[in-house]
Amino acid sequence: MEGGGGTPPEILEESQSGCSLPTGLGANGLKKSSWGFFLTGIVGGTLVAVYAVATPFLTPALRKICLPFVPATKQIANVVKMLHCRRGSLVDIGSGDGRVVIAAAKEGFTAVGYELNPWLVWYSRYRAWREGVQGSAKFYISDLWKVTFSQYTNVVVFGVPQMMPQLEEKLELELKDDARVIACRFPFPRWTPDHVTGEGVDTVWAYDLSTLRGRRPRRFQLVIRV
Repeated sequence: MEGGGGTPPEILEESQSGCSLPTGLGANGLKKSSWGFFLTGIVGGTLVAVYAVATPFLTPALRKICLPFVPATKQIANVVKMLHCRRGSLVDIGSGDGRVVIAAAKEGFTAVGYELNPWLVWYSRYRAWREGVQGSAKFYISDLWKVTFSQYTNVVVFGVPQMMPQLEEKLELELKDDARVIACRFPFPRWTPDHVTGEGVDTVWAYDLSTLRGRRPRRFQLVIRV
């Protein structure tokens, strides 16, 4: 029985082509959708990474008074010169990439650096480990205004003019008489330095608290004898 219950060839071919065409369109759409999610993930991940890296650098700039990171050059040698014949502990306020702290540790000091940028702190720790002074060079993430410096006898500051008056008052209140403060790039506004070395941006000023306090005019006391 020819043609008794079978499907005509032309109808079968049409139905097959009708099934295969939507399948092909679905695969292409799925492929495009996957690429879209993939590219979105890459862009989103990149933005998150840039934000994570840039935030520690940009956040301090939004503060009222901040310490910008400016890599030191010849000032390292000038700071070491000012530390000649000095002893005791050392702190670098705004330690940046750790150059001063590492150089001081190599000179035999127990040195500490305070820095607000966590990336620079982690990099400084790595540099200290690479230089073999990780035992005497320590770095901490901290705001300088929340740190007490009374336990240090040598203080190094890479400051900016806007912060120097406040920092001058803070150090004068906290440091002991045997302390020396070394200022780089910008001097303190009211203190008279005991030593100055370098030129231009590499100038370094050293202030000894003992002589600084000795220069203050003494208040006269009126004594009445009966």
